[in-house]
Amino acid sequence: MPARSPDEVPLLFAEAFTAHDLQSAIALYEPQAALVPQPGEIVTGTEAIREVLSAFFAMEPAFDLEVRKVFRAGDIALVFADWSLTGTGPEGETVSMSGQTSDVLRQQPDGSWLFVIDNPYGHGGAVTPGEVGIPEG
Repeated sequence: MPARSPDEVPLLFAEAFTAHDLQSAIALYEPQAALVPQPGEIVTGTEAIREVLSAFFAMEPAFDLEVRKVFRAGDIALVFADWSLTGTGPEGETVSMSGQTSDVLRQQPDGSWLFVIDNPYGHGGAVTPGEVGIPEG
């Protein structure tokens, strides 16, 4: 189901994450989208995003998300949401994570919305210009 508004994208992502539905989660990204899998790291393209999300899905996580703010300018939106994840690590340990996203979304020609930049760590996930392939200036 495509997102018809910017605030629907993270909610649909949360549904896919909770259902461990990797295909539906990946369908919410533009082909060259970027994802910050951990602070200071960035991956681009749906294949790299698929690899990262597969590792998270392997934890069989419970995932909660609440959209807090949406700023929209034409076909671009910036969405902030609070999230938390609890799962099981590779050694059987409990893994708990949480944060506030700062995600950039773009409206597609068909009216749907997709992630361009998925940054689940908000300002804490920032990378330095020139680092990890981000052009300076």
